[in-house]
Parts: sequence; C-alpha cells; structure tokens
Amino acid sequence: MTLEATKRALVGEWVSLTPEIRPSATKNPDGTLKPFYLSRDFKYLGDDRFELTISNWADPYGKVAVARIYLRGHIKWVGDHPIAAGAQKADFTADEAYEVTPMITGFVDILNKVASAGFAPWQVGQKQSIFGKTFVPFGLAEGRNFMEFDLIYLQGDYLFWGARNIDGRGFDIEQNRPTNLQIPMRRKG
Repeated sequence: MTLEATKRALVGEWVSLTPEIRPSATKNPDGTLKPFYLSRDFKYLGDDRFELTISNWADPYGKVAVARIYLRGHIKWVGDHPIAAGAQKADFTADEAYEVTPMITGFVDILNKVASAGFAPWQVGQKQSIFGKTFVPFGLAEGRNFMEFDLIYLQGDYLFWGARNIDGRGFDIEQNRPTNLQIPMRRKG
C-alpha cells in the first residue's frame, strides 16, 4: 500500500478490540515494570490530523477507570517502515490539544501532589488541559509538544501501531521507534 493509499484508508475512527497491556516506565518494588492497561479510540481526520482518546484502566478487564487522556494534532509521514510491506513511519505530535481527566480518587490525590502548579485542584471527572505546560506525571516540559516516533500499518479493517519497547522506553527519539506491531485497533462502525 502506498502512502497516499494508506492516508485514504486511514480516514475514520478506530477502536481497541479489548483493553490492552503495555509496559510502563514505572517499576514495582522488585524492579519489574508495572503494567499499563489502556483502550484507544483514534480518529484520522485527513490532512495529516488526528484525535486520540486513551482510557487508562487499573485492571486488565477495563472495569476500573484511572484516567482519560485526549490528544489532538498532526502526523508527519517519514517513509516506509521495514516491519511489513506498506507500513509507514509516522511521527505523532499533539500540537493542538492535550487534556487529562482523572477518573479515580487515588490518581486525583497523586496529581494534586505532583502536578498542582499551574492547574486548578484536580477532581474526579474534571478534565484539564496540560497542553504546553509542565506535567511531571507524563514527563512533559513547558512549551514543548508531546511527540512520538511510531509506525502505522493497515491490514483490512485493522490498524496497527508499534508495540511498546519491553523495557518501558518511550518512542521519544528516533532510535526508540518501534520494530514490532502492537495489538491492532479495528475500524469502528
């Protein structure tokens, strides 16, 4: 699939098949990485624009919501990715919006301790924009947009991004761009 064909096929909404697990950068007391459970709802709007809502769960079955994260921005297409024929290197930049909605008291308590400067008091179910601000829990620095070096691969009604590095490293530099496929999202509708 060519880049232009990928862009045309990508337009629309894509959702997680089920809650997913990824390694987080946070470690357990024994040094192992804590799991990060999430569901994704991704919209490709065309013109290299996207919206992504991530629901973070406390459990593998998606029963206890921890947070909802919303990003909106642009995709920069960088070229073919060697993982599969038609796969594309894609850099996602949240250069239009980045919001966090804590959904559980424990997360609110953490945010009110480590992310209070420049924010209203955090409350369950109340979203706040973290766009362009320092937000320690996610490693964001003031004035810098969140960006990831990722990949996109389409196969029928399934959209694959890159699998997270098993050591918890983010996709924050080109050398950390994924080399494997994550569980796919399916076309909604």
